[in-house]
Amino acid sequence: MLSILIQLFITFFKIGLFGFGGGYAMLSMIQYEVVEAHQWLTVKEFTDIVAISQSTPGPIAINSATYIGYTAAGGSVLGSIVATFAVCLPSVIIMLIVCKFFLAFRKNKYLSAALKGMMPAAVGLIAAAALMLMNSHNFVDYKSIIICIAAFVSAYFFKTGIIKIIVFAGVLGYFLF
Repeated sequence: MLSILIQLFITFFKIGLFGFGGGYAMLSMIQYEVVEAHQWLTVKEFTDIVAISQSTPGPIAINSATYIGYTAAGGSVLGSIVATFAVCLPSVIIMLIVCKFFLAFRKNKYLSAALKGMMPAAVGLIAAAALMLMNSHNFVDYKSIIICIAAFVSAYFFKTGIIKIIVFAGVLGYFLF
């Protein structure tokens, strides 16, 4: 049990440390680590937890870490605590350092250039996460594709609120599947 907790801590600390761009940008890194590298989850289980993490309150990376830690540690709450703590710890450390030195470095051209370089990388990571989730587990048949297109059109063209879209998609999914 101790070895899995150490693996969870190292894995999620690494994800938290290098996951620039927020939770969606971290998804491809989380998927690689938990499905391919450690095989704690299958692809289907991972896509299910992404859906659950999106529909529950809180950041997707933290929600995912909590569930994956619980599952990987054999249903242990301690696994959830370790994974959640590990994914949050790098951000806390970095923010403490940034807050301490912000005033001294806020006009530094090198720091500004580095941050500008990270922005397109974050967009690329979010796009990679979106493409990663477009698999046969999420798009089962034509009904899935119709719900996806309806949600996109509703959000993009009609500016429908995300909560309404989630509820509507959930109800449609209940009746169609």
